[in-house]
This record gives sequence, structure tokens and C-alpha cells, in this order.
Amino acid sequence: MPDTSVRIGSLVLKNPVLAASGTFGFGGDYARLYDVSRLGGIVSKAITLRPRAGNPPPRLWETPCGLLNSIGLENPGLEAFLAEELPRMRELGTAVIVNVWGEDPEEYGELVSRLSLPGVDAIELNLSCPNVRGKGLVGENPEATARVVAVCRRATDKDLWVKFPPQGEVLQAARAAQQAGATAISAANTYRGLAIELETGRPVFANAIGGLSGPAIKPLSLRLVYELSQVVSLPVIGSGGIVSWQDAVEFIMAGAHAVQVGTGNFIDPLCAPKLVRGLRKFLVQRGLGSWELIRGCAHRGGISGAA
Repeated sequence: MPDTSVRIGSLVLKNPVLAASGTFGFGGDYARLYDVSRLGGIVSKAITLRPRAGNPPPRLWETPCGLLNSIGLENPGLEAFLAEELPRMRELGTAVIVNVWGEDPEEYGELVSRLSLPGVDAIELNLSCPNVRGKGLVGENPEATARVVAVCRRATDKDLWVKFPPQGEVLQAARAAQQAGATAISAANTYRGLAIELETGRPVFANAIGGLSGPAIKPLSLRLVYELSQVVSLPVIGSGGIVSWQDAVEFIMAGAHAVQVGTGNFIDPLCAPKLVRGLRKFLVQRGLGSWELIRGCAHRGGISGAA
């Protein structure tokens, strides 16, 4: 049987399929539908130091081949997460990655310090929320990115994944994150988008701008992973429009070590385990022993021996 595992920093995932932050909650709801231990890992919804109510409704707006969201980082806050959600996540039988968002570098540092606990396998720094006014897109700026990552690196010895927006000086910011001590790059969050309600002539969201996800953004996200994997030596975790195992293979061929499934979980709640099965079958049918044989092959002229 092929080895489906992947290594990201000090963490070995049983397979490269992760549930992305924001569409999987803390895993409990999906655990009622299937055994989520089949997944490589679960990335929690974003956790902030204090509870956040999020943006007023509506928060979701369907678009052709995609979904706009304006959730606004709704979450119970760090204290409630540590007391209630983290213990349940630890029992799900797969890697636990906690996504965090802070108001400033010091707040990020406090969050990662207090999350440096057994059972937290990695921490994902959310530098890319598109629907929070003012401070949601730190990852567009290399200097701001470096400040946050450096503070967090001093605060913990846990693996630090940095989740970037898809726009701005992302390639330069990823290099800055690597120099500051990041373990992996998550690429990318949603694209900033807008929808207008025809009857009123106003933006559908109270915050006006939302984040576009779903199949519509896949070619854009795939391009970003392709470029990032050439400018950093860190593992790159791809996300954006992945709804099938074929999508996931494309991201791996572009250079990704793992993939995150977001809106795909809304389209089909069984999307992620279907990806796991499809990826294993792909390796078996191709006679490939591991992902190393095809990772980044798009940079090397394709699969060796292919016509």
C-alpha cells in the first residue's frame, strides 16, 4: 500500500487532507456524519482572545461557482475554547491545528503562548481575514507579517503555520514569515468580493466586503501555490476551491504538501473523506509509493515518464 502520510514541520499527517478553518467548526458536527479521524487534521475556526459575536446577518451569499461570506470571526473566545472545545477536538483522533486571530502582534503572542499545550499539534496564524475592518489583512505586508511571526516564534515552540490572503505582497510576505520562524505557509484565504442587493441598491453585507470561496477561485489559488512553492523552502498548504480529489492532486503537483477543504464541506458534507479515498486510489492506480514522486512536478516538466 502507498504511504499517504505527509510531514509538515514536526507534524506527520496520516494523509494530506485537512478541514479548513471556518467551515468545519470544531469538528463535532461532522463527527456525527462520519469518522473524522480519517482526515489528516482539523483546523479550528479562528479563535480570538475574547469572545466575538461576528458580523450581523446576512453572512453568506451564494454566487456563480462560489460563496461570499462575512462571518466576522464569530467564536467563543480563548477561555471557552480551552475549557470546552479543545478537549472535544482532542478526542476526534486526528491532528488538531488551532487557527488564531489577534488585534496586534502582542495579542497573537499571548494566544499562541496559552495554546502551547499537549494536544495542540500546530497553530495557524490567521493574517488574512477579509471581512474584519482595519486589521484583517496583515499578511499583505511583509514587515507586518514578520513582526507577528517573530513575536509568536518567541512565545512558543509549536509549529506555526501562517495563513495568507491571496492578494498584496504575498510572495515577499511569505519569505518574511520564513525568516521570522514560520513552519509552513497556508495559501490562501478568500478573495475580497462584493454583492449588491438589487431592490435596495446596497451591499448585501453590513460590512460591505465579504470573502469569495469555492470552485470559482481554484485557478487563482492554484497559481498562488505554484508561485509560493518556488520562493519559500517551507511546506505550502493549499486551499481555495478544492472540492474533488482531482483538485487536490493538482495542488500537490503545483507544490503543496497538503490541502485544506473549506466550501467543499458545505457543498457536500462528505467531501473531505471522499478526497481521502480518491487520493489513496490515485496513488494505487498510478503505482506511486508516496506523494514525493509527484509533488511539485508541474515545476519540473510534469510526471517522469508521462507522454
